[in-house]
Formats: sequence, structure tokens, C-alpha cells
Amino acid sequence: MKERTRYARPESEGRCHCTELRKASRRISQLYDTALAPSGLKTTQRAILAEIGRSEPATVGALADALVMDAGGLAHTLKPLTREKLVTIAVDPQDRRNRLISLTRLGRSKLRESDALWEAAQRSFKAALGATGSEDLRVVMQLLVANDFTETFEKALASTGR
Repeated sequence: MKERTRYARPESEGRCHCTELRKASRRISQLYDTALAPSGLKTTQRAILAEIGRSEPATVGALADALVMDAGGLAHTLKPLTREKLVTIAVDPQDRRNRLISLTRLGRSKLRESDALWEAAQRSFKAALGATGSEDLRVVMQLLVANDFTETFEKALASTGR
């Protein structure tokens, strides 16, 4: 029987920033999903409803940018929210190529219903990480999604010849 050769990963892979961030994101999403379960919303759905509420009517592109999502992934996530009548999607009368997304009355109600659950999740996160750790992490996360970080990363990657 042939022996399989195991993948010999580079020394630094065990410290892969992307992998660790994705694992952390999945874990936190699981915890928040559990906290939000009584509302019937998932963390991503609540984030979308909240962003629409802050900027409605929102175009798909503007909403995707604000949430750092690709438009296709956002469209997929909007389907159940539309089906449940939490959001409406209408043609933009100023530019028929765009779609305008708004909360329905039911969507606003669902968002308000989830507020206390989300606040409890926020307090639990802060209690688990500590006030200073929580704020420090928020600062780093905001840096990571900023355009300056993206530009610096892309320049550094280009300088490696990739």
C-alpha cells in the first residue's frame, strides 16, 4: 500500500492571519447567531437590516460596500429577507439599472425586536474580552476594512512579483 505524502506547509502557515481571522469570525458569528436566535435573525441578516435602516433607500452596490460584501453574496442574503417581507427591492426611478432596498414596517419591527438580544451579545463579547481588549480589537478591525489597508496590502503583494 502506498503511503501518502503529507503536505509540508511553510513554517509561517500555522500563523496565517487570514485563517485565524476567518476562524475568529466564524466563532463570533456562531455566538451572535445563538444570541439572536429568538428573533429568528442570523447575525448577517441583522447587520444588513441595520445598515439598510441607517442608509435607506440603499442601492445594492452601496450596501455591499458598506458591509464589505460582494454584490452577488449580498443578493443571495437578501432573498430570504425579501421573501419574509422584511425588505423591499424597487427599481431606482433615477437610474433604472439600480435597485433601491428599503426596510418594510415588518423589517423595522424585526430589527427593533432583535435590539435587546444584540445588545446582550455585545455586552457578553465585552465581558469575555474585557473593555480594553474589546475596544482595541474594534480599532484593529476598522483598520483592516479601511481602503488604506487594502491599498498598502495590494502594493506590498505587487512588490513580491505576484
